[in-house]
Amino acid sequence: MLSTKEFVDARLYPDESTLIQDALRHLVRARPELRIDLAVHKYRAGDVSLAKAAELAGISWAQMKEVLLEKGVAPRLGPDDIDEARDEAEILRAANRTLP
Repeated sequence: MLSTKEFVDARLYPDESTLIQDALRHLVRARPELRIDLAVHKYRAGDVSLAKAAELAGISWAQMKEVLLEKGVAPRLGPDDIDEARDEAEILRAANRTLP
């Protein structure tokens, strides 16, 4: 079994944190469903808003809403406070700027 220390000792990565971040980046590229599952988990736990969950999952707000419904999670519509409303508005603005 490989260890993170071996990669750092071989000077392939400057530290274990950088190696882990690179490994996670490759993991979610190879298995994009993990991003969605993580976003659903964070949304269900109340850690992120619907817009933030969609951003984390790499899908649209409407798609995230459908994913939540498919997984039996009732979407919480509307922000809890003004800061969350501002965050959601900025995320949606950024997403609209990337649309063709």
